[in-house]
Amino acid sequence: MSSDSIKTLAFIFLLSLTIFNYVFSPTIAETVVIDEKNSFLNSQKGKEIRVFTITGYSSSPDETDDTPWTTAYNSVPRWGIAASNVLPFETKIKIPSLFGDQIFVVEDKMNPRFNENIDIWFPSKLEAKEFGIHSDVLVEILP
Repeated sequence: MSSDSIKTLAFIFLLSLTIFNYVFSPTIAETVVIDEKNSFLNSQKGKEIRVFTITGYSSSPDETDDTPWTTAYNSVPRWGIAASNVLPFETKIKIPSLFGDQIFVVEDKMNPRFNENIDIWFPSKLEAKEFGIHSDVLVEILP
């Protein structure tokens, strides 16, 4: 192979590489999205995200033990109380997909058969039933 043909092949290879890099490089819009994703991930440091089934309960006697107006933490049920068997008392959580920035505090326990559930206290049984069951919900456990 002559020196000229090697130079021609090298030139074609470098030109192809440059064109390939230009065609398949991310656009400005894609770069911004990637940067937003990275900044979102960076802002999540120190937070724990877990998946739970979220249900509702009230202080009706058929949903609780023999002290429906006292939580397992020995407090009075009120809006913002959550029940969980896997999170310790006083754990603060957010459930953004269902409640936005509302912060709930674990102050109650559930029936032992529910291990991966979180129960949110509602003022009435009707409201708890209307809330329903929400499976595979991301829950943010606050530090």
